[in-house]
Amino acid sequence: MGRSPAEGSNQPSDADQSVLGAVGRVTVPIPEGGPGEVLVPVRGGSEAFAAWSEHPIDKHTQVLVVDITSARSVVVTPFP
Repeated sequence: MGRSPAEGSNQPSDADQSVLGAVGRVTVPIPEGGPGEVLVPVRGGSEAFAAWSEHPIDKHTQVLVVDITSARSVVVTPFP
């Protein structure tokens, strides 16, 4: 049985790429240098992702996903 190119690697799959550019909401505050959590709309529902940012972001803040570091981790910035 064959493996897909993303299987077994840290590269996000095409399905994971759907969160890039998505607007989500912080559910666990994102501290400086550490992960928080964001809820992002994905495939007709919402999913939680570990989230990193250059600056701390408070709970309930809307954010934009600017990078994907793994299947369950994203980099975000506050959404204007």
